[in-house]
Amino acid sequence: ARMWTHTVGFTVLPHVGGFLGWFINRKEIPGWYEKLKKPSWCPPRKLFPVAWTVLYTGMGYASYLVWNDLGGWSSKAVVPLGLYGAQLVLNWAWPPLFFGARNLKMALIDILFLDGLVIGTMCSWYRINKIATLLMVPYLGWLAMATCLTIRIWKDNPEQKPGKSE
Repeated sequence: ARMWTHTVGFTVLPHVGGFLGWFINRKEIPGWYEKLKKPSWCPPRKLFPVAWTVLYTGMGYASYLVWNDLGGWSSKAVVPLGLYGAQLVLNWAWPPLFFGARNLKMALIDILFLDGLVIGTMCSWYRINKIATLLMVPYLGWLAMATCLTIRIWKDNPEQKPGKSE
């Protein structure tokens, strides 16, 4: 029973921040986000919750595999799970920066650091559990697209400075 609760806990954890990010910023999406200039290859809005559900489930379960292989909260787990935790915090920080604060530049900086932390997490996991590392590949792929999308939206939607004409 204890293993089952750990499995579920690790798997559900990423969804908590993802859900809160959506819940807090949901009113900004239909109005402000829809008005932004976006590239033709931007995925449809309805795809995002489906994609994030799959990605959060995969990364959460992967973190459980790593935690389990390292024997729980041990000194060996500090770096691999610390990197994972740090990337999760940056992942959860992106929606409030992008949608809440409408700060495209900070959202871009956040996602660039996030990319690096995910790669670092995967590198640290590779020797521990190859399946866990592979479970992170779709996430990294989606992040690559999301990073390019964030760059394009940031470049194509210059921030309006008060009293400055464009």
